[in-house]
Amino acid sequence: MSAAVGSPLRPAPAAHHRRTGRAGAVTLRCSKVAAALAAPVLDDLRLQCATPLPLLRHVAAAMAAGMRVGLAADGAGELKMIPSYVYSLPTGSETGLFYALDLGGTNFRVLRVQLGGKDRRVVDTESEQVSIPKEIMHGTTEELFDFIAARLSNFVAKEGGNFHLQEGRKREIGFTFSFPVKQTSIDSGILIKWTKGFSVSGTAGKDVVACLNAAMERQGLDMSVSALVNDTVGALAGAHYWDEDVMVAVILGTGTNACYIERTESIPKLQHLGLGTGNTIINTEWGAFSDGLPLTEFDRDMDAESINPGEQIFEKTISGMYLGEIVRRVLAKMAQESDLFGHSFSDKLAEPFVLRTPHLCAMQQDNSDHLGEVESILRDIIGVNQSSLAARRFILEVSDCVIKRGGRLAGAGIAGILQKMENDSKGLILGRRTVVAMDGGLYENYPQYRSYMVEAMAELLGPRDMEHIVVEHTKDGSGIGAALLAAANSKYAGAQLSA
Repeated sequence: MSAAVGSPLRPAPAAHHRRTGRAGAVTLRCSKVAAALAAPVLDDLRLQCATPLPLLRHVAAAMAAGMRVGLAADGAGELKMIPSYVYSLPTGSETGLFYALDLGGTNFRVLRVQLGGKDRRVVDTESEQVSIPKEIMHGTTEELFDFIAARLSNFVAKEGGNFHLQEGRKREIGFTFSFPVKQTSIDSGILIKWTKGFSVSGTAGKDVVACLNAAMERQGLDMSVSALVNDTVGALAGAHYWDEDVMVAVILGTGTNACYIERTESIPKLQHLGLGTGNTIINTEWGAFSDGLPLTEFDRDMDAESINPGEQIFEKTISGMYLGEIVRRVLAKMAQESDLFGHSFSDKLAEPFVLRTPHLCAMQQDNSDHLGEVESILRDIIGVNQSSLAARRFILEVSDCVIKRGGRLAGAGIAGILQKMENDSKGLILGRRTVVAMDGGLYENYPQYRSYMVEAMAELLGPRDMEHIVVEHTKDGSGIGAALLAAANSKYAGAQLSA
């Protein structure tokens, strides 16, 4: 997953705003004149964020076309369409003790799961989360992986209760690694670059599985990595374990990504491997998609000031990292052009990323007559000490425009994946029950976003096909999914089936 990185904007030049009285203090209420002056900004936003059905159709078709281009050859299009090298999905017959390590940010998580086969499935799970010190995030490769292996060793030492390793077996672990890698097999992958605030020296160009295996060996930990997975791939595997109709997994959180089950014969760039017929999971890296997206001046300005201008446009339009910032930029323009929040301009409103997507969600759940929650967030987060009811309603309108566009575009992306699968399989996907597994805080916690996403899918697929589509939340699927993929790709897999 192309997760959003830390410090998403480069420092911008200091802006000069109109202020009266004490700096940052906003005390005047919105007048009818101010509302009238703010209205054109809102009208333009509505127009530029509009996602009518023809536009959604174009986005879905472009997504499907981009997938085909990416499957044809590496680097051929916007969508990387990265093979996961997962050819064996969990079936429920797996038995034994397996571990997972999830490294994707400033914390990492270790997990163990005892599998009991078809009858008992997941017997028990335990997990721990560990914070990574900043000096480790900016240290050397050995320092980082030794730190991880030491904490993993401590976790393994607490093994007991329902957890037991079968005699004669070595512990195996699934490694969820949510940084850009060029995967070369199910248990190897070369780091392309660190993101998310990491600047560990000496790792780029190295196999991260070999780095972890070496660190575990230095710790005297008898364990090896049997599956390297992206978090979206892990989410699909975890959901598929419980429901074999899961064909697509999407993460909508701080960042976003999607993966799906593809037929190996439909992947031209893998034909030299002689895989024959079968299935594998493809990681789309759909955050890089940009064809036909409805963008505003606020999107373009945010992108231009970002650390990766011109990249990850779909992610910047639909994911939780950016939605609040887009709304902040709209409100800043309204405040400057219309005195929406009085004759002063709040210092806080000029701060990039001060308004976050959870704030938008909290405001949109405010059903009170006076919109008290909106008023509190304006005061506490962006420094607007007094606001009129009219101003608070404007903020909800702006938020809804941005959230509606994001949710509907996400829905169009999912529909594009399903339509591509349907066309390639000659009608074998949409005519039967097909599950889309969803994970991530944005999807889980933002009901309006969720509704707009499903609404767009229904418009594109139509009532007959949508009847067969199940959109299902799979909380924290990527963690257990990595352990399940370690089990499915275990060197003892044959023994498990005969156990």
